[in-house]
Amino acid sequence: MSAPLVTAPMTWYGPRLAEDEQDLLKLLDSIAAGRGTVLSDDPEIVAALVAELAGLGVWTLAAAEEHGGGGAGRAAAVVVWERLGRYWPALGWASVQAHAALAALGPVLADPALAALASGLHSATAAVAVLEARRPLAALSWEGSTVTGSVARLDAAHPAPHLLLLDGARCLLVAPDDAATIPVARTGLAGALTMSATIGAATELSGADASAARALLRLGGAVVAAGIAGAAADTSAAYTASRRQFGGPLIDLPTVHRSVYEQQAWVRGLLAEAMGIDQEPSATAGLLTRAADGAIDVAAAALQSHGGYGYLTEYPVERYLRDAVSLRAATAS
Repeated sequence: MSAPLVTAPMTWYGPRLAEDEQDLLKLLDSIAAGRGTVLSDDPEIVAALVAELAGLGVWTLAAAEEHGGGGAGRAAAVVVWERLGRYWPALGWASVQAHAALAALGPVLADPALAALASGLHSATAAVAVLEARRPLAALSWEGSTVTGSVARLDAAHPAPHLLLLDGARCLLVAPDDAATIPVARTGLAGALTMSATIGAATELSGADASAARALLRLGGAVVAAGIAGAAADTSAAYTASRRQFGGPLIDLPTVHRSVYEQQAWVRGLLAEAMGIDQEPSATAGLLTRAADGAIDVAAAALQSHGGYGYLTEYPVERYLRDAVSLRAATAS
């Protein structure tokens, strides 16, 4: 007899939200219910969903108003990235990178070309992959102010993104025409359109804010990880409550109940920390590391709660584990 397929509830594990943030949560849940939550790497499908989010003002909701964004606060940003992490983590990470790029570009938007790029980020007609220039997956060479080399992995959910390299206090921008890209296979993050890039030239953006970009990148990546973990925890709770074994629901077994509780508690703790943490690179670096590792642990525990069924693609929990693994690789610095 096969196990029942169970639809998990849509739980919010973070701190209490204001009315506007609750409405935002409901909006994102409604979009996911209407669109489905399994993406492919079809660029047209990805672009259509991103354009819908941008049209609703969600894609760059928390970017500063003076930079063309929605100017929403921390709680709204966490809601958006957590919900996208639940439903389409590749898009959650891409939205985080858009916010990080806008934070970096803010001080230099007097440049018409950069202002046009920022406008493209808001409308989702352009994308920026933001990454540490010194990360293990980058092999770059400097000759004066000229940068060349390669990057092993970009996850921008766009077929031709710009690259923004954070090199200490410097920001280096690579235009799509200055990077030769090839697709890269990965474990999860469907819709990320993952690629590697060989860089022909990069332009240093004098005055750009690398620190602000770095802090947002780390904070947002941690929240996307919490979204993946929250979806896994909900799936685990729903499955074990519906699956009967030894005369009662599986969740009544003490070891199973404790595992589900610990999964949910981890997500609650991570979201509470993300809501209140100082938005500084040093603080958010530790948050991201804990979140990326913890999301894998939660998703693995959720898969285990399903027994052998957890490995079947008919159940979403195996996808959450793959997404968590790929997000950790995408955010590694």
